[in-house]
Amino acid sequence: MIPTITAFENSSDRGKGQARDMRVRWALEEVGQPYDVRLVSFSEMKQSAHRALHPFGQIPTYEEGDLALFESGAIVFHIAERHTGLLPDDANARARAITWMFAALSTVEPPIVEFGTARLFESDKPWSAQRMPLLEERVRNRLGELSRRLGKADWLDGAFSAGDLLMVTVLRRLNASGILNEYPNLSAYVARGEARPAFKCAFDAQLAVFTAASKGGAA
Repeated sequence: MIPTITAFENSSDRGKGQARDMRVRWALEEVGQPYDVRLVSFSEMKQSAHRALHPFGQIPTYEEGDLALFESGAIVFHIAERHTGLLPDDANARARAITWMFAALSTVEPPIVEFGTARLFESDKPWSAQRMPLLEERVRNRLGELSRRLGKADWLDGAFSAGDLLMVTVLRRLNASGILNEYPNLSAYVARGEARPAFKCAFDAQLAVFTAASKGGAA
């Protein structure tokens, strides 16, 4: 059965691959699973039909038969469990890969999202000048810790896994800030992820949605 995921009809990231459906698309491409995409508008996301799938009115969602999931990390975990290629066969290595999935979303992403939100939407506030250095410091603390752990390795724990997939998508949120460039091994790590054929397919698919929406708006 071909699963269906939801994505923004017109994403505010302007085709940069930052929306969280990118993670799900990438995971599906990595395991070679065809999928359908249902595009939803911002107003549709808040309506009862979509909230039945995602109680918080967000994307992505994932539908496969009578199964409906929300939260990108949970969806990626489901895909990784159902298919080979994103989780190791060895039990201990598998557990470590799952740990990195949690670390990406629970430890590394929150300060990055807080920093990005403040940078985009709060820079005109009177307290921004005092707050931004604190937010940057939190991001740099996490990046420093991650950089030391990664060292010279290609991936977080041996072969590429779902942990790397999520971590790369989290780190890509810093692209516009330039902070990631201060950590050459992390920049190279993200570049390795972006060079994977499955990433490129997922990115192109998400970009095509934005391109089509832009053309429609210009017509």
